[in-house]
Amino acid sequence: MMLVLGLAALIWGLGHLLGASRTARLYLLALLYVAVLMVHVALPEGHPLRLATGESAAPWLILGGLGALVLAYAAVLKRVKARAVAAVPAPTPPRAADRFGDSELERYARHIVLRELGGPGQKRLKQAKVLVIGAGGLGAPALQYLAAAGVGTIGVIDDDVVENANLQRQVIHTDARIGMPKVFSAEAAMTAQNPHVTVRPYRRRLDAEIAQELFADYDLILDGTDNFTTRYLANRTAVALGKPLVSGALSQWEGQLSVFHPAGGAPCYQCLFPEAPAPGLAPSCAEAGVLGPLPGVVGAMMAVEAIKVLTGAGQPLLGEMLIYDALWGETRKIRISRRQDCPICGEGGAHAV
Repeated sequence: MMLVLGLAALIWGLGHLLGASRTARLYLLALLYVAVLMVHVALPEGHPLRLATGESAAPWLILGGLGALVLAYAAVLKRVKARAVAAVPAPTPPRAADRFGDSELERYARHIVLRELGGPGQKRLKQAKVLVIGAGGLGAPALQYLAAAGVGTIGVIDDDVVENANLQRQVIHTDARIGMPKVFSAEAAMTAQNPHVTVRPYRRRLDAEIAQELFADYDLILDGTDNFTTRYLANRTAVALGKPLVSGALSQWEGQLSVFHPAGGAPCYQCLFPEAPAPGLAPSCAEAGVLGPLPGVVGAMMAVEAIKVLTGAGQPLLGEMLIYDALWGETRKIRISRRQDCPICGEGGAHAV
């Protein structure tokens, strides 16, 4: 038996030195194996060749069976690896930030065919950064439509968590996410709707300590909050940095929105509301109630204004306030003028946070 094994080693080694392929050497070994079996089958017991090759065919049959199992296992493993490699998609080559993939072109096709937007407008949206203050009634629809529209980077700041009472109108959140911070709930909904956008959640309340540094990283601010302290802070900071501010408000059946941008010649929020109203004169939605779909209407309008400002399409609500009365199905506009004595954007204003 040792003679045969030595001959097999010689065939393998000599074949390697002569440059024979692995397959050819395996064929030669297979022929040697078959020849050994034929010796044991054809020659009588005690024959010198049988004695030199192990006397019995049994060890060779066992060895052949083991070899067959090894080869079968190797073949199966090779096939599995080939399937695994085929299942892994080829890496997508890096694409410039201002270029669109096929999926994005199809997704934004209805924007691209609009004469007022087109490819250049959609490119501006992809490169834009918008900060949304509040992921509640107004922030929820605005965030959804900004993400769907392809705004490249969307920040959302809010320190609240999803509550059952929110779900009547804040449709970006779900029953399963009750108790989750609103910024993370909104992030999950936005990235699920459009994986091509980047969402930056900030789970905290906006305050003067971070406002200026945070606003500086964005092109446009959208204020969907329901308290005057935050509205005045957002306005003051946006004016100081020259950022356009899309602002909206709700009460029962009525909503209103405007674009404040003194750097663009429009008034600021404090030109319209020099002082916060006395307690009780402007009750919150929790106190006065609000129609469920109303935040969706006004929040979507705010997203429209943001898109117009970012792309230069149409005429944003600069120096105008749009008021929507859902109960009677009426809309009206009022003109807003800059106040020279405005402490924020007037001639004597500090223009600083």
